[in-house]
Amino acid sequence: MTTKPNKKAFSELIEQHQAIIHKVTMVYANGRADREDLFQEICLQLWKSYPNFREEAQFSTWMFRVAINTAISNIRKEKRMLPFEPLRDTDRIPEDGMEDKEKVKLLYRSIAKLNRIDKAIILLWLEEKNYKEIASIMGTSEKNVSVKLVRIKRKLEELVMETVSEEL
Repeated sequence: MTTKPNKKAFSELIEQHQAIIHKVTMVYANGRADREDLFQEICLQLWKSYPNFREEAQFSTWMFRVAINTAISNIRKEKRMLPFEPLRDTDRIPEDGMEDKEKVKLLYRSIAKLNRIDKAIILLWLEEKNYKEIASIMGTSEKNVSVKLVRIKRKLEELVMETVSEEL
């Protein structure tokens, strides 16, 4: 039996953890409008699921699970892979002297090139979730998470290098 959700508590939790939703939308949607639509869809799914949140896990862990599942479901509904959004000349990142913000942009553009599952795993790892939490969110074993992370990190190194060379 589910209880009626508390709007105020829900709103406060969303506001407190909205960075999670933004990170998922950055990885799974291209363009501002698509990110905004996905953000809204994730919030809707969180609201619908909120009465069933059992507090067995941290709210942020549960939120990641709902957000990633919503993003993947959204892709399946559209039956298309996300195209890579080309950079405008003003967004080009210089090879030397990259600022932290520019490095983060490069990393997210590289992550966007990964498959759906790898995106989710690396996003959770970047959020400093431990293997057990990642395994729980993804519905897999800790060992599988460990193996996948090694492979994803190698792949990301290649993608970052490719992205930098494409921009030169």
